[in-house]
Amino acid sequence: MTLKEMTLKEMTRTRTPKFGTFLLEFVTPGIGHLLKAAGCDFVFVDLEHSGLGQETLKRLLRYLEAAGLPALVGLQAKDNHFISRTLDLGAEGVMPPMVATADEVREMVSHVKFPPDGQRAVSIQVGHDRYTPAPVRQMLAETNARTVFFAKVETATAIDNIDEIAAVPGVDGLWVGHYDLSTSMGIPGEFENPRFTDAIDRVVAACRANDLALGRIVSSVDEGKALIDTGFDFIGYSGDAWIMRDALRKAIDSLRGAS
Repeated sequence: MTLKEMTLKEMTRTRTPKFGTFLLEFVTPGIGHLLKAAGCDFVFVDLEHSGLGQETLKRLLRYLEAAGLPALVGLQAKDNHFISRTLDLGAEGVMPPMVATADEVREMVSHVKFPPDGQRAVSIQVGHDRYTPAPVRQMLAETNARTVFFAKVETATAIDNIDEIAAVPGVDGLWVGHYDLSTSMGIPGEFENPRFTDAIDRVVAACRANDLALGRIVSSVDEGKALIDTGFDFIGYSGDAWIMRDALRKAIDSLRGAS
């Protein structure tokens, strides 16, 4: 059962596990309903590695809205222009890559929120408010209350500064980019290495101390279950391209074996 009728912001306020997937390849009109029917609570849309552009993202967000699926968008860069523009298109949450310090996170959060809470440029009756007229002060307040910011933790520097990053007002959650993080630490892919597990323990502790959501992509059900036990509550299972490849490969291998 999905977490029906919950916004992404509401999901970040509960430690109940939330499940979704990584979307980087398939942006057909039915994708939102397909993912909803599969039981997803949210979708992590990747702009950093997928090559998806702004026009494609704009269409994709409408497809996800139609299915009632909140979108957390992983940005292609830390540029503040991408933050405000992606939110204007209608994403409920954004996640810039490679965060490193509390100061830069504080700057990013300021571009997530309209004045007086931040310095995001004001746009009205566009994607983020579903083109609906409303008093400007009301729109600013409602949008500020709804928007979500995740800091993507994927550098050794971020681990060094994790307590300060997690304590920045306006941060709703942390997301571990485990491949980049392990590579930044000089131990690429060594997720059982004590140095890596110690780093994850620090991230978990920082989230608990600040009551933040914590997410990661996983490649297996067992991996996801283990992370839930550790303290992760946003679990992105695999991604659209890999799910299709692996399911089709398994079926075709089975058919070949029976012939």
